[in-house]
Amino acid sequence: MKTNAFEVAAKYVYPSLRRRLVEILYREHRLKQMDIARLLHITQSAVSRYLKMDRGALIDVKSFEDIDEELRKLAMEIITNPPGEYELHSRLVLISLEMLGKGYVCSFHSHIDPEIDPGRCQVCLDLFGE
Repeated sequence: MKTNAFEVAAKYVYPSLRRRLVEILYREHRLKQMDIARLLHITQSAVSRYLKMDRGALIDVKSFEDIDEELRKLAMEIITNPPGEYELHSRLVLISLEMLGKGYVCSFHSHIDPEIDPGRCQVCLDLFGE
């Protein structure tokens, strides 16, 4: 195994969650890029890159309805009671681990690391599953 689950979560899952959160805030709640940047503790340039799909676009988070719903709820929380930077980071990390634990990332992980056999690997399910 050349690429472990934490690397996949950090490099691909977390940015994809953040991208989807930006998209929800921008398209559904009609917030401006600068406001999103302030609320998410990132730069306006990063918001722009997420919206242009230049960052965090390799995993389609919308295809996981339960995760997408969590992000929609998080977006509402961010708007009504903005969390601090570390609290927001913690929430996104927990959602990343939830995605690993549900096996949502296994197929993607096997594309990145051909040595991974999703049919045999149970690491994430055992560590982070319900």
